[in-house]
Amino acid sequence: MAEGALQFLPEHFARSDGAADTEFYASERMVHHLDEPARSALTAFYRRTVPEDARVLDLMSSWVSHLPEDHGCQDVTGLGMNAAELSANSQLTAHVVHDLNAKPVLPFDDQSFDACLIALSVQYLTRPLDVFGDISRVLRPEGVCIVSFSNRCFPTKAVAVWRALDDPGHIGLVATYFRQTNGFDEPFYEDLSPGERSDPIFVVWAKAL
Repeated sequence: MAEGALQFLPEHFARSDGAADTEFYASERMVHHLDEPARSALTAFYRRTVPEDARVLDLMSSWVSHLPEDHGCQDVTGLGMNAAELSANSQLTAHVVHDLNAKPVLPFDDQSFDACLIALSVQYLTRPLDVFGDISRVLRPEGVCIVSFSNRCFPTKAVAVWRALDDPGHIGLVATYFRQTNGFDEPFYEDLSPGERSDPIFVVWAKAL
């Protein structure tokens, strides 16, 4: 995919399961979606990129946030779909249940956060440009948004454009979300994959303007 060249159409964000996400996420899933080496690689990346004393938004959060346990975050606010999962996340200092596909507006004030994390869930956004645009609103200038993903997903809930692409295509797609939002500097990416015997893990990140 040529960088920045994709023109999105409604069918790009169609899903096999078109039922309301509130139904799919009604039951908690207290399971890891990556193996331990890949989780450790993501935690190490957060350690070197999320500022100390940051106010962090863990977007599309669950029962784990993958931040270092000893990270000196000022606070971590989780936004997700399942109240039980969010309540079980010991790294969150606050949480809110909110469906971004139904309402892609974040319930937070302008410039509220220093960092926004989207771990292993960007493939489920049906209105990603709206969401990324609002992330740039709630981030402070030069606040960082870090999007991580692997080759795993719930296929019936992943959008069509995600399912049609391979790992390099996913990197390009997330970079396009940042670019077309016009609220971020040029994005960067990194392959954090620990090796052939482990799950792949990739990150794309950018700073808010």
